Amino acid sequence: MITISNLRLQRGTKVLLDKVNARIDTGQKVGLVGRNGTGKSSLFALMRGELLADEGDLYIPANWTIAHVAQEMPETDESALDYVLAGDAELTALNLQLEKAIEDDDGEAMGTVYADMATIDAYTAPSRAAQLLNGLGFAQALQSNAVKSFSGGWRMRLNLARALMCRSDLLLLDEPTNHLDLDTVLWLEDYLKSHPATLFIISHDRDFLDALCTHTIEVASQTLTTYKGNYSQYERTRAERLLVQSALYEQQQRKAAHLQSYIDRFRAQATKARQAQSRIKALDKLQLSAPAHADSSFSFEFAALPDLPNPQMQAEKIDLGYGSTALLENIAFTIQSQDRIGLLGMNGAGKSTLIKALAQELTPLTGEIINAPNLRIGYFSQQHLDTLRETESPLWHMIQLAPTENYQKLRGYLGGFNFAGDRVNESIENFSGGEKARLALALLIWKQPHLLLLDEPTNHLDLDMRHALVMALQQFDGALIVVSHDRSLLANCVDQFWLVADGNVSEFDGDLDDYRAWCAKSWQLQKQANHAGGSVKNSKKNKAADKVIEPIAPEAPKKGKATLEFEQKNLKQKIAKIEKQMSAMQSELAALLLGLVSEDAQGMDKKQDSDVATARSAELTAHLAPLEEEWLGLQADLEALT
Repeated sequence: MITISNLRLQRGTKVLLDKVNARIDTGQKVGLVGRNGTGKSSLFALMRGELLADEGDLYIPANWTIAHVAQEMPETDESALDYVLAGDAELTALNLQLEKAIEDDDGEAMGTVYADMATIDAYTAPSRAAQLLNGLGFAQALQSNAVKSFSGGWRMRLNLARALMCRSDLLLLDEPTNHLDLDTVLWLEDYLKSHPATLFIISHDRDFLDALCTHTIEVASQTLTTYKGNYSQYERTRAERLLVQSALYEQQQRKAAHLQSYIDRFRAQATKARQAQSRIKALDKLQLSAPAHADSSFSFEFAALPDLPNPQMQAEKIDLGYGSTALLENIAFTIQSQDRIGLLGMNGAGKSTLIKALAQELTPLTGEIINAPNLRIGYFSQQHLDTLRETESPLWHMIQLAPTENYQKLRGYLGGFNFAGDRVNESIENFSGGEKARLALALLIWKQPHLLLLDEPTNHLDLDMRHALVMALQQFDGALIVVSHDRSLLANCVDQFWLVADGNVSEFDGDLDDYRAWCAKSWQLQKQANHAGGSVKNSKKNKAADKVIEPIAPEAPKKGKATLEFEQKNLKQKIAKIEKQMSAMQSELAALLLGLVSEDAQGMDKKQDSDVATARSAELTAHLAPLEEEWLGLQADLEALT
């Protein structure tokens, strides 16, 4: 058990925590949330013994082993596998003891060490290390490569694997998903679910927190507040608290109306029932949590685009790659003005290659990508952060884009990205990665692109900024193509998925749960191949077998035109009736979440009012679930007739 008692923590003149108390029971998985600069990483440093409390006490059992992901980038000739193996400190110590015993020719000491090694299952350690590396994207052939041969992002993966290799009692993970692809995030999530250690996670990935955390601790206003449950449960509880603050009423009202409109529009336009279920659930979840972000310092939107070209981009039979080596072959696509596409695929499959080609930063090896006349493309990638002028300010960057624009307007625009006051005139050289990413997004959005290409746009962004970006993207008029490991962004902002795999790009007829299943099957095939001493060779012949696709049923006899029209009309009437019921319930639910109680309830105290609203919200949510299931079933039936 970990206890925090009357703890005061100060960095320089800034008080981060003041007289705080908390208790974390052994085995809990805790999400540590709060805005940047509130003290989350400093609390981790305190746990690691790198900082001392100014007052009070942090108690961690003395016999506990603490593991964390090192931030330094090692420069060593040591192989990736050996580097990860060294993360098992107990095994490393036993190996040193064994070397000494052999050197001293001490048979008794050797016997003791061998017994200790058997106790900790040391002989399976190389296999466990290899499995960790494989799960984090290191193919078997790469595991013998020197650590220094890998790029910075891949070395961070090695540091993560080394931390996971440690036999820890307390595992501290600070933004563990930042350098990972979606498939690797899914693997890590599954791995950590069964990890026996007490776990603390700092993350801006709400789905990652939702899947793992049993408790959430909010760091805000120099205090620690513990919530039972995952991040979504924390958001709902926090939203209820914020709703009683009348000063936030108008903001909450606008956000609820915005989301309700988007949900209604999606239901009206949904054409694929298989993807619709997860999409609607994600949107409803976002609507419920929106009030928790009502006091966010981020507020921005995309300008209306009256001049949208359609189609925006076309290609037939193009090959993409580098040098003379094609990574993707025979690609064909048409991007319409309203397309909202998420790119899925394993690490190294070619997602970033495809998006670079769409951004005109990579010329096809064969074929041609044809753009609509005057098409404006907005491309965001982590590499674009390097194009920012380190010695200049956010305002300077905006002036380069809009030299004739009023300075006050530019300052106001930057304020929506939380560059306020003197911050707009500070050089960005000391800005965090998140702040630079915010600035890059601000510059991109100002350009009013018709086609928005986003490659991991949420890296380094905190949860409030991610929420604001999702809200803005939902109202974006143009086409959107995104690569992201942020499942919340994908679930709430895209309508279809493309799978990049086996040297090709194809439509993925499923949702993110289907993609998880597809990844699991791919990992199993890779594992089997590794055990066989080979490697998985994805060819065009076995590509179809690797996908998660429902079995094709025998073709039914064709129905007459009159029969089809009658059945379609009947289904549409049933769908319309259910949509009317759901719309009424959703409106009432939004009103309750906004604290819009009836006139008869105005005399109730806030506690009583909150209890009534909570009870009714739960009732409405329970009634909505079967209605949505029925709606989805009818949509699927309608699809089958068209």
